[in-house]
Amino acid sequence: METDAVRMTPEQARSALADNEHVRASASALSATPWPNWFFLTLTLYAAALPVIYGGVTADSDWLLPHSAWLGIMLASAAVYWVLFVVAAKAWRDKTGVALRFDVLPKRATLPLALGLPVLVVGAGFAFRLTGRPAWLIAASLISAAVSVGFHLAFVRLHRKTV
Repeated sequence: METDAVRMTPEQARSALADNEHVRASASALSATPWPNWFFLTLTLYAAALPVIYGGVTADSDWLLPHSAWLGIMLASAAVYWVLFVVAAKAWRDKTGVALRFDVLPKRATLPLALGLPVLVVGAGFAFRLTGRPAWLIAASLISAAVSVGFHLAFVRLHRKTV
């Protein structure tokens, strides 16, 4: 079978193999995180849903659902999140024999996250209450999900360095 493709030089072939190895290393780094992938997805979905739920709780009038329903959804989602967090932490402890410790995470990453996300969620809820525009909630949801993914990738990188 003939092709019109140009043959690769040995240097180009080595470069392509190195790129392939880089992709393989990146994929293994993603699996190196102590959080199971299901918990990472749960956390990201929770972070994305929280601004909308809080917006429903703080709305002037019933928005899509009654206030009591929004409050019930917020409490139920927080309870489910914490139960799943405990399950993920136990899975990590069973896998490694070491309990999860947040004090070993770099403060330069966790402090802005711990302060910034609540400000984002509450700020978007109040902006929605004042303007009535759900775009504030959607933007906060997208930012929260992006921050969750970014923090996960940074945590993977930190964990990868210590492994």
